[in-house]
Amino acid sequence: MAMFTGIMNKNPFFYLIFLFLTNPSSSSINAEPIQDRQILLSFISLVPHSNRIQWHSNQSACNWVGVGCDANHSSVLSLRLPGSGFVGPIPANTIGKLSQLRVLSLRSNRFTGQIPSDFSNLKLLRSLYLQGNNFSGDFPITILDLTHLTRLDLSTNNFTGSVPFSINNLTHLTGLFLEKNGFSGNLPSDIPSTLVNFNISNNHLNGSIPTTFSSFPASAFAGNDDLCGLPLQSCNPFFPSPASPSPISPPEKPTLMKSRNLSKASIVAISIGSGVLILLLLLLLVLCFRRKQRRVVSQKPPATVRSAAAEAGGSMIETGTSSTSKDDIVGSSVEERNKLVFFEGLNYSFDLEDLLRASAEVLGKGTVGTSYKAVLEEGTAVVVKRVKDVILSKRDFLIQMEILGKIRHDNVVSLMAYYYSTDEKLLVSDYVPAGSLSSLLHGNRSSGRAPLDWDNRITIGLSVARGLAHLHVTENIVHGNIKASNVLLRHNYDAAVSDFGLNPLFGNTSPPNRAAAAAGYRAPELMANLKPTLESDVYSYGVLLLELLTGKSPNQSSIGGDESVDLPRWVQSVVREEWTAEVFDVDLMRYENGVEEEMVQLLQIAMACVSHVPNQRPLMKDVLRLMEEMMNRLQIIRQSSDEQPSKESDGQTTPRDVTP
Repeated sequence: MAMFTGIMNKNPFFYLIFLFLTNPSSSSINAEPIQDRQILLSFISLVPHSNRIQWHSNQSACNWVGVGCDANHSSVLSLRLPGSGFVGPIPANTIGKLSQLRVLSLRSNRFTGQIPSDFSNLKLLRSLYLQGNNFSGDFPITILDLTHLTRLDLSTNNFTGSVPFSINNLTHLTGLFLEKNGFSGNLPSDIPSTLVNFNISNNHLNGSIPTTFSSFPASAFAGNDDLCGLPLQSCNPFFPSPASPSPISPPEKPTLMKSRNLSKASIVAISIGSGVLILLLLLLLVLCFRRKQRRVVSQKPPATVRSAAAEAGGSMIETGTSSTSKDDIVGSSVEERNKLVFFEGLNYSFDLEDLLRASAEVLGKGTVGTSYKAVLEEGTAVVVKRVKDVILSKRDFLIQMEILGKIRHDNVVSLMAYYYSTDEKLLVSDYVPAGSLSSLLHGNRSSGRAPLDWDNRITIGLSVARGLAHLHVTENIVHGNIKASNVLLRHNYDAAVSDFGLNPLFGNTSPPNRAAAAAGYRAPELMANLKPTLESDVYSYGVLLLELLTGKSPNQSSIGGDESVDLPRWVQSVVREEWTAEVFDVDLMRYENGVEEEMVQLLQIAMACVSHVPNQRPLMKDVLRLMEEMMNRLQIIRQSSDEQPSKESDGQTTPRDVTP
């Protein structure tokens, strides 16, 4: 031991190694939540489920499907197992023992019975999603001990009984969803002041709605036939409620006094007439009430739009500055409600309700409609496009969707699903994380973000050409809306085109203000209200190449101080005066050396694409061939240029390597 101490004193490095090996916290990076692992294994072994959940014993529990851990892998923080085919009750002493749990999602399964009492141990739980199961019994009182909850969803189950007043214990609650159950009785007189999203529609509640609920829409209470008061119909439209004094004093005493001066026959006649009049009024009241009730039942949706977008600062379904309720989304027929149609071969466990609940942000508003990024509760991100002004019939709309839904290519953004109702049409597609070419090329650079370099611009141009060539040649589809904001980028700058093939949704022609006519990218022939063609796609692609070369947006109001000149005409005028270098992006000229020849080659391809005469433009497959040949030549030149300095005995560099 003395010898070992002497070694450590002479060499501090050995001392550091000794501390690392003997310090228990040093191995926390590779720690395993042993206790939580056993709890999860116990749960999965006790509940029948489908084979979609496969937790391998040779893996860390933190790598299992649906399991999320803290940074040290010492505790399970989230458990998300939606749509996993679980059947039966949740066993006690399993999930309720995950004391560090923050998020629990067991929605869209077939759990039965009551919520285990040991759920009260989940003191740190913030989000609890149990909707779409067969839970039963009274409102789970054990949940009321979870004072950190911000979102609670018990909708579409078989809960009964009343909603307890002690719901106010959940002082951090922002979303409470109890629709489609069997709750009865009166609503609690108060709610948490933090509550933003609320729904208790389609239950068996009765009585008047407390004024504390007045900020929520009528759809949040629809489907409770005996519930009344704002925002629903008045509880007693003809007589004042007991809580409010009558504006008319009782007339009995004066009437009796006057009756002494009337004969018995007059009194009898008055009494009979009054009785008949009262019966007629009551009959009229009943008829009016039933007619109104039938109208509400025929029009009411199953639920209101609920979204955490209120916290995110946006709403996935909105018009102008106001959010649109689910009354606007769901059509009048029962078959249309909650019908999110996924394309063949795709298997996702979310539905329209999940999209409407999702936190959302507006990505952009274009001529086709508004696009939203929707983040589902299990973390999946999708893009939802709310298409406007569709004039196709439902049959023709579905046919077009089936055509577009089959398209699969690395450089084309795939459609996942669609929704059709009389008033709303939604398209759901993959979310591409790196944003659009428009934001990357023209976004704010004040934060010091470096401009897009030349190699990445070529990569983007080639990727778009491959995607468009696939649409034109393999699918025989006209894109019709090519622009920088519809070119989405992955992290390696491999691009994919979106919003393709939507022009048929708007009829046989496509006027200049339609999707095919994005300002700056519109082919000249489309000014005559012609529908887009393969040739007009090529023109728009040529404008996109010019945008990559010049760094200028075709949509900007002025280029070179002349508002009447668009990007292709401006480039043509400069090249005609033999000022070719003047058209290139100043950032490319400043930071890139020896790429002028490559820029000129790409400029020649772009100028061929933007020919004023449609039949003089090359086909997209030929454009792709020219792009690939150019890339191959550039790679050969660059390889030879890189090898040349090592072959020169005097160590001199090639001209490309010389810095002026």
